[in-house]
Amino acid sequence: MAAASEIVIQNVTKKFGSVTAVNQVELTIEGGSYCCMIGPSGCGKTTLLRMIAGHDQPTSGHVLIGGNDMTNVRTGERGTALMFQNYALFPHLNLTDNVSFSLKIQKIATGERTDRAREMLDRVQLLHLADRYPSELSGGQQQRVAVARALASKPQFILADEPTANLDSKATSQLLDMMAKMNKDENATFVFATHDQRVMDKARRVVTLEDGVIVSDVTK
Repeated sequence: MAAASEIVIQNVTKKFGSVTAVNQVELTIEGGSYCCMIGPSGCGKTTLLRMIAGHDQPTSGHVLIGGNDMTNVRTGERGTALMFQNYALFPHLNLTDNVSFSLKIQKIATGERTDRAREMLDRVQLLHLADRYPSELSGGQQQRVAVARALASKPQFILADEPTANLDSKATSQLLDMMAKMNKDENATFVFATHDQRVMDKARRVVTLEDGVIVSDVTK
């Protein structure tokens, strides 16, 4: 794929004090990928995901997104969306306002951001709950809201940290089928950090990390 649709990790190292979480990683994720990063707790997969999203900065090396060096670029300016393991929904906002929050930060007009939020909620089959609050939803429904929020700003790159960790088997299956369809329809790049075998089974590429380095990279 063209560089304009790739994520490129160039010799990236991340240290937290004396601990090296990611050690000189080189990785190219092609545009339109459905990729997961796996490995034991503490292997560096979540740290690597957070550096792609801009929530952590590399100690050394570079992160290129869409052909541009984004190593020191703010999170909201990278064209990425990160879904957190705990969903990170705002409890005091209804679903429409949760989904449209990033659009408000971008100063998009109220009417347009409401329309887009409702469009995204419809896509994840939650439009009928648009005025409800996160506490009124199941875990699977909250995760689908997180997906809708991630897609609202129309990112090219969607990153997810343990997206199925708190879901039962049925909710997991529904979520993964929905993401796979969006990946195909939108040609967006999906990158997951996960322990879940069900996510690995759906992925077309599986990157394994141990002790901060890549030990296996398999394309199905």
